[in-house]
Amino acid sequence: MKTNKSFAKRLKVTRNGKVLARRPGQNHFNSKESGRSQIKKGTTTAFHMTHKEKSRFLSGLR
Repeated sequence: MKTNKSFAKRLKVTRNGKVLARRPGQNHFNSKESGRSQIKKGTTTAFHMTHKEKSRFLSGLR
């Protein structure tokens, strides 16, 4: 099965197989946020996927 490239570009797979993704809702309307929350929005979080989803969407990666 082919890798879903549009979805795969939003994720990063680490060496150990962990899937990381950006936090949602950080693109605009950030001026009202505190500095601490703006920094926190820039970090990535672990993205939970089942093995079936991994094989479906990320088959060609790692």
